[in-house]
Amino acid sequence: MRIRKKSPKPSARRPPLYFVGYRGTAPAPAELKTWYDLEYGGPLTLRAEEQATESWHAAHGPWTAHIVMPLPATHVAGLKEQLAWEHEHMGAVAPSLVPPRDMPDTILFAARLARGLTLLTQGTAYDITTNQYVNPSDWRDRPLTHFSVGDHVPIMQGEDEQQHRTWCYTLGLSKFGVDELEMFLAPGLPDQPIRDLLRETADELTRTGQSPKVGSKVRLGLLGQNIEITNHRTASPAGRMLSFREIKSFP
Repeated sequence: MRIRKKSPKPSARRPPLYFVGYRGTAPAPAELKTWYDLEYGGPLTLRAEEQATESWHAAHGPWTAHIVMPLPATHVAGLKEQLAWEHEHMGAVAPSLVPPRDMPDTILFAARLARGLTLLTQGTAYDITTNQYVNPSDWRDRPLTHFSVGDHVPIMQGEDEQQHRTWCYTLGLSKFGVDELEMFLAPGLPDQPIRDLLRETADELTRTGQSPKVGSKVRLGLLGQNIEITNHRTASPAGRMLSFREIKSFP
């Protein structure tokens, strides 16, 4: 993770990254602060918004996020059915809107807050972008100074039935404001090289904060390979329409 000293300018909030389902009473801001400061050194500051004590503005150094805990009943009725949850209540965590180059730090901060709320409530977090459920024991934690794109962007696999080939793709790059990536391979071929290529390209795009245009070529330093963006299209593998850029390697 890249540590930056200057604070971001005030900006609008982004849509939620996580819903957190739980039973009982939501943790008080002081509980979340105590947990966060013990885990990550802090100091975490939490400020309730005027006339909305369930809505908190969270900050740690230059990173900011927004928590609503619990969400109003009018907001969660349909969500509970959609997620098939039996939790009584639901909260949400959203990062602030920042320049693309600062997104990895901000996404990581929001994920740490969601982890804390999941642990304190012994509830379940739902990653909206990747369509994954995260229980308290499922969180992968790392030091505050280390960011791993694989923690936030899984590599998925499906079938392209029309072309009789295997579809490998990322799911989660849209958190960072860039398009998802995809590659195709013939049935029976090993998929690990393609997974490595997708993961390394995803790491590069989160670093630059940009989706290269079709025809662009990118050099991947760690793998020592070159890739080209060969196509751009939309698809909905997780029930949400997303933009994809196909990549291919070349000498």
